[in-house]
Amino acid sequence: MPRARAALFDQSSFAKFLMVGRDAEKALSWIAAADVAKPVGALTYTQMLNARGGVECDLTVGRLAEDRFYIVTGTGFATRDFDWISKNIPEDCDAHLVDVTASRAVLSLFGPRARDVLSAISPDDLSNAAFPFGTVREISVAGAPTLALRVTYVGELGWELHVPTEFAATVYEALTEAGRPHGLALAGYRAIETLRLEKGYRAWGAEIGPDHTPRMAGLGWAVKLKSETPFLGRAALVEQAGEPLPRLLAGFTVDDPDVILLGRETILRDGKRVGWLASGGFGHTIGRPIGYGYVRDPGGVDAQFVMSGDYQLDVAGALVPASVSLKPFVDPQATRPKL
Repeated sequence: MPRARAALFDQSSFAKFLMVGRDAEKALSWIAAADVAKPVGALTYTQMLNARGGVECDLTVGRLAEDRFYIVTGTGFATRDFDWISKNIPEDCDAHLVDVTASRAVLSLFGPRARDVLSAISPDDLSNAAFPFGTVREISVAGAPTLALRVTYVGELGWELHVPTEFAATVYEALTEAGRPHGLALAGYRAIETLRLEKGYRAWGAEIGPDHTPRMAGLGWAVKLKSETPFLGRAALVEQAGEPLPRLLAGFTVDDPDVILLGRETILRDGKRVGWLASGGFGHTIGRPIGYGYVRDPGGVDAQFVMSGDYQLDVAGALVPASVSLKPFVDPQATRPKL
């Protein structure tokens, strides 16, 4: 439904933090691998790395003011990410982290008709020119003051609507009513999983974690290595830059729609075991099973190595032919979220 019309997801369980203080930017610039020192209203997808360059956190940071940042991370990582961020705030920084998870519900509206639905209950200008992808703004939704994040984990036009908890039911009812003429569907985390697999979006604890660097995970574009800004893990990434990659994340599809991929299936390249799937599922848009896993080789792995192999997956003891890709299976140019 999200790729054809629009869908509404309840993601209230997201963890939400505020980084506040005179040195909030300085503190986050040290902890975050991406550039968060942007103007008020900017939204940044970033990892936070350990000293080895491994990914400890994977989250979104929105700048609300010169001294205030809004941080959104996964449901299951609230305690872990809060601890990681807190303990890595430099001692000389006037900055501290506040957990505001319970104060806001999150209703995520995604799909080609998302703007039509939201515009029906918001007086704000939601055009792409006024509210571009990768920004955060306070808007009114059904009379509720709403922090709207133009971001996606499903690869479609839409917003995460962070609503004060006391307004959640009102906004939900208004969205479902406004969405009825547009074929709005109510969807859940199983739908999110299939959509994010089609888009190749990484999940912490599956495709990325403390032992995987952004470069291995195909996320080097999200790291501010071209700037001179110091950050935690930078030294390790610089040192590793001239070395061959021990592994590289790739996506796999199987032509037989009846094959079930769950993750942990062995990956074979030219008949040799080279890794296993970190996650798996079914891509309902493309009509095929999808899996993601790291292709490994002691001599080093690059894009050419990955793409030149002939692949099979060991699925419950049966060797199944598979196709490999380093690009998303849906909208590889990422145009749909930016419409």
